[in-house]
Amino acid sequence: MSSSLLFLSLLLAFVACELVYEDDVLTTNAGVPVPNWRQSQTVGVRGPALIQDQLLIEKLAVHNRERIPERNVHARGATAYGTFTTTADMSNLTTATLFKGVGTKTDLVLRFSTVIHGSSSPEWLRDPRGFAIKFYTDQGNYDIVGLSFPVFFIRDSIQFPDMIRSLKPNPTNGQQEWWRIWDYFSFVPESTHMFTWLMDDLGIPANYRTMDGWGVHTYKWINAKGNATWVRYYFASDQGTDWIDDSDAGNYYFSYATKDLYDAIDSGNYPGWTFYIQTMTDDDIASLNWDPLDTTKAWPEDQFPFQKIGHFVLNKNVGNQFLENEQAAFSPGRFVPGIVASDDKMLQGRVFAYADTQRYRLGVNYQLLPVNAPRCPYFDSHVDGAMNFLTKDTEINYWPSNFIKTQQAPPQPEDPEQVSGTKQRAVISNQDNFEQCGNRWRSFDSDRQARFASRVASALVADRVTEQVQNIWLGYWSQCDPSLAAAIKQDMAVLKKIDFKLIHKMQLSEEEQARQQTRMAFMVSSGRV
Repeated sequence: MSSSLLFLSLLLAFVACELVYEDDVLTTNAGVPVPNWRQSQTVGVRGPALIQDQLLIEKLAVHNRERIPERNVHARGATAYGTFTTTADMSNLTTATLFKGVGTKTDLVLRFSTVIHGSSSPEWLRDPRGFAIKFYTDQGNYDIVGLSFPVFFIRDSIQFPDMIRSLKPNPTNGQQEWWRIWDYFSFVPESTHMFTWLMDDLGIPANYRTMDGWGVHTYKWINAKGNATWVRYYFASDQGTDWIDDSDAGNYYFSYATKDLYDAIDSGNYPGWTFYIQTMTDDDIASLNWDPLDTTKAWPEDQFPFQKIGHFVLNKNVGNQFLENEQAAFSPGRFVPGIVASDDKMLQGRVFAYADTQRYRLGVNYQLLPVNAPRCPYFDSHVDGAMNFLTKDTEINYWPSNFIKTQQAPPQPEDPEQVSGTKQRAVISNQDNFEQCGNRWRSFDSDRQARFASRVASALVADRVTEQVQNIWLGYWSQCDPSLAAAIKQDMAVLKKIDFKLIHKMQLSEEEQARQQTRMAFMVSSGRV
């Protein structure tokens, strides 16, 4: 069967299933009519129940298996569909057809998420937000798996498992605790920049609509001549950005962000984002004193201006949260011709890890699921495996073959970079861990600086944060900007006068009372003790 016929048969199969599913008679999952859905089969009116009652067994067995492993990160999320439209022709930089011409339209699905907390957590907790897009292009699916911030905590993916464990609950008492976080990151000075985003006002967005997105990683675009350009992505919210204060966060509805997004789309108030890129050449890289592949660094706008290339709108809600949100699967390693991975150490690890976690959660055939399947004709190379539901009436399940007409695609320009070097485990040479952190702090107005310093101080005096770790962090903040360290230290001094375990018996000054209330609001909104 040709790839186009295979795709058509898949669609027809889903349509047929939907028509049967919407019949007005209750049946078992095998299609057998059920005259009594609410009573189990028993011996007499009072029982006992009979093991032969397959309706009872089926209902209980299905219920026992309704949940699949949740994502280790990004478990809590909301998804919507939309359309991307180009406003500039980028064919001079890439052969990717979704960026070719002006007015080119591409369907997409976007999943917003919190990062660290579980699927049952409140959406108002302080956390980075995921911003994952799947473009259904005519060359196959292209995924951009980004964040609400332009940078990340670490620059090497080998550190990712330990980092996530430090942010997750203590394995002994089941609580997320600041002492574990500050302890781990005291060995990661490059994380200071990310903390200036996480502990800033934007750490709790007002909703998903008023939130920018960033690609975080550096990618390479390859044009028809085989020339490469370094690229980063930015998605600016048309709605502007807005945030929730710590003191208000706990008053919000548990699923406020999901509700806001769903209700806005349902009422026709479609949210939109403008798609920008930043570009860099090899000559640009040679003049920098920092590494543009470092995910703890942003590309300064004054050096690398944002270029508008398109716009997308979310205009359709999902029809089923499990099928289209929980089973939506994204990977930063899912490229189309004209786009390739850079040598970014975080990206190199995520290229494997994100696809692999979906194979674990959803099975090896997860890309056959409707939300994940390409919308262009494609050659399906899935062979058997768990839950492979496609009908294939061909004897040829290999390639090449003289019995089928399928051929390889025309050659595409490859990444021209030549790579050589010794095998080693080493830190990058141009680290510069504190300059961008200090620049961001200095960009805040005085009130915003005070709120930031207050949050950091509250977390640094949390239970079991040692003086050694506190001093390490004050040293890091001082290297960002001495005034930042001084503001945090001053705030810590006020908090250290308060014995939080005996606070109900203490007489506090007005300053101490106000500061304690601010601290408690932050601790609640951070979800950590």
